[in-house]
Amino acid sequence: MPINALFFLWIGIMVTVLSLGYYYMGQRIIIPFKLEAPYKQIAWSVLTLMYLIPFSSFFLLRVAEKWSDFFSWIGYVGLGFLSFVFVMLFFRDIAWLAGLAGQKLFSLLSSSPQTVDAAKREFLLQTTNLGVLGVAGTLTAYGVYEARKTPGIVNVDIPIAKLPQEFDGFRIVQISDIHAGLTIKRDFIEVIADEVRKLAPDLIAFTGDMADGSVPHLKNDLAPLADVYAPHGKFFVTGNHEYYSGADQWVAHAREMGYDVLMNEHRLVTKNGASFVLAGVTDYSGGGFSPAHKSDPAKALNGAPKDLAKILLAHQPRTLFHVNDLDLDLVLMGHTHGGQFFPWNLVATIGQPFIKGLNKYNDRTWAYVSKGTGYWGPPVRVGARSEITVLTLKKA
Repeated sequence: MPINALFFLWIGIMVTVLSLGYYYMGQRIIIPFKLEAPYKQIAWSVLTLMYLIPFSSFFLLRVAEKWSDFFSWIGYVGLGFLSFVFVMLFFRDIAWLAGLAGQKLFSLLSSSPQTVDAAKREFLLQTTNLGVLGVAGTLTAYGVYEARKTPGIVNVDIPIAKLPQEFDGFRIVQISDIHAGLTIKRDFIEVIADEVRKLAPDLIAFTGDMADGSVPHLKNDLAPLADVYAPHGKFFVTGNHEYYSGADQWVAHAREMGYDVLMNEHRLVTKNGASFVLAGVTDYSGGGFSPAHKSDPAKALNGAPKDLAKILLAHQPRTLFHVNDLDLDLVLMGHTHGGQFFPWNLVATIGQPFIKGLNKYNDRTWAYVSKGTGYWGPPVRVGARSEITVLTLKKA
């Protein structure tokens, strides 16, 4: 199926699912409170606006970017809040139905008839609704705090048998999925750049999803990332979000910022006469936007010395499905955000072999999936803190 058709199919599914979800929340929260006019109309209007604002900012991102920022905080915080509301309502109603079923069964088995206290049931429904709103508000506030605080520094040792002794202790700092744009601006990116500088890496690897928006709109916000430095270079590969706002423009801008953009190609990283292969691929979905951007790990390693250690930069963990015969030692990826928060962590697993951390793929290749240095959509993280990763190569 062409990428445009897939995109519109995804949009259609998202609109349908969100419409049903918001309608369900209205029925289960607004209706039970039996509000009188005009409060009932106000409640439904607020819910409708919370449904529409994320879509409006998503649309404005493509036609009038300067207005998208204004709506994004309200819309996406609201989306995170209502995600928590929906999940808790769903499980509350499952428990509610189970209780009703148990009550019915007890009545059938009991010799004495059971009476239903409608007032008590209504009070319980309204009380639990207030509890759901309170807990969802608390989780949202905590999630925003977690998302907006300085990314954690994650240290990971990678043992590689073919690693030359000269690279034992070599430190690669990985950043990924910053998503500059809707709610991530220069102040947040300056913090990331400062943290990277403090780490004094030997090499910097940026595994895609730099921004959500156009280069002219966001280049000032991303400027701090042009000033980070590593003696053995800083490298970039495209993520899927680069393609939503013009991948060629973002590739060109990444190069202007001093990044070596690996488009299905490799470089030799050399130290004291020894080398390893560093390769990079375009995003897994890139070929659907442009044939020139079709992801091709085999092409990326074409001509690379076979006896050297090999590291691949990619965006999506699905790239691993196409590296089985390439004798890779390590693949660095992002894309999944570690799930970011429930229930989206369940969605993040669809089609991906891993969604976070260090894993072994096919008993041969180390695969590291960053939880992301920024976030996407709701500025909320729960149980999946953003990270800047320090991968230290060790001679096995």
